[in-house]
Amino acid sequence: MHNKPQLFHPQAEAALANPELRANFRGAMDYLRDKRKAAFADADEEQAIRDRAEAIRQRCLSKLPELLEQLEANCTANGIRVHWAENAEQANALFADIIRAHGGTLAVKGKSMVSEEIELNHQMEKEGIRCLESDMGEYIVQLGNETPSHIIMPAIHKNKRQVADLFAEHVPGFQHTLDVDTLIQTGRNVLREKFREAHIGVSGVNFAVAETGTLCLVENEGNGRMCTTVPEVHIAITGIEKVVEFLADVPPLFSALTRSATGQAITTYFNMISGPRKDDELDGPREVHLVLLDNGRSQAFVDEEMRKTLQCIRCGACMNHCPVYTRIGGHAYGTVYPGPIGKIISPHLMGLEATKDLPTASSLCGACGEVCPVRIPIPELLQRLRHEAKQDPRPGVPPLRGQKAAASRTEALIWRSFGLVTSRPALYRMLTWCATRLRGLMPKKLGPWTRCRTAPQPAARTLRELMAERNK
Repeated sequence: MHNKPQLFHPQAEAALANPELRANFRGAMDYLRDKRKAAFADADEEQAIRDRAEAIRQRCLSKLPELLEQLEANCTANGIRVHWAENAEQANALFADIIRAHGGTLAVKGKSMVSEEIELNHQMEKEGIRCLESDMGEYIVQLGNETPSHIIMPAIHKNKRQVADLFAEHVPGFQHTLDVDTLIQTGRNVLREKFREAHIGVSGVNFAVAETGTLCLVENEGNGRMCTTVPEVHIAITGIEKVVEFLADVPPLFSALTRSATGQAITTYFNMISGPRKDDELDGPREVHLVLLDNGRSQAFVDEEMRKTLQCIRCGACMNHCPVYTRIGGHAYGTVYPGPIGKIISPHLMGLEATKDLPTASSLCGACGEVCPVRIPIPELLQRLRHEAKQDPRPGVPPLRGQKAAASRTEALIWRSFGLVTSRPALYRMLTWCATRLRGLMPKKLGPWTRCRTAPQPAARTLRELMAERNK
């Protein structure tokens, strides 16, 4: 199942009409919100963590070009081979070249949203290379030929019965059960054998440390560690914005990430990879490659306001607290990154032609901005993108790909007329006078408005009656 952002409205309608999907998301989002709330029980501590995380991300982004060069130099000195990819096509070509050079036909993957962004699995399949997801959630959605519906918990849209049905269809010898532990163990038994067979391991990167040339990987299942130590070749891929300046920058960001994402003080595994296996080491890959992907991120970087989008550390808290995402789920957006963060980053990755409807899919309630651990002003950026989708770029600001994709001559005429009327008091008074005299021509029912909303009922007793009774 591969939805498209151009079809957001019918996809959202389909999601709203699916009671099981809505129940799955409702329960999951309530659980995750409660976990985050418990992790930030002290409001003062929460603000301090967010202040620190925001300051680190902004400092690192302000030095991004220099830090990327420093990262490349230190990774190279450590024995990591660094590759640059301007877009998804170049990134996939690099993967194919590296894997073919080692005669590989099977790659095991740890969780990586950037690999989803470039459609790595699909593209490698064209090259005769199978990429097997080893994260349990990713494994489930791969079995179902779906895409992740959440950036932290890819299969959060499925309940245990749906997972059991999927295993019964695709896993030989599986005995149907709703026991969660058995379901998890079934997936692990399948994947354990694949780790032994694969010569290529693929992972994402949570933080890339310029100071030391270290790749940091956050996980809970251990599959990331298996992918980066058992195969002979490890290929890591990350967006260029994930670089941080110092190793000391990582702990504050790690704390903000885990608490915001899953309500944990710390994850089960935290991997730090600084190079391939040394001669006196017993495990680890013989080669480590790092692919640094742009894919539209430079477009956001050069715009000081939109640069704040790149502060994201992929915790998913904005999704968990978004009333729109909670009701329609992730697949309705038709993008790799759904929810509030997806609405502001996808236009840079895919252009406004494809994503023009996404910035309007928000109530602007502000919940996403209130919980973001790095304080991305998501509501303000959504309003900015709504402007970009309909009007010419602001002076001195580079245009987005697909600028004015949602422009409407009719809407522009209406707003110009409204501006003309409201800027001339005499004309405004005349039109409002006419409107009050002609209100009898209004229809008795207002169509969709009255079908979805209940008009306020007249009070049983008037205010005058209540005041008179009070004054007796």
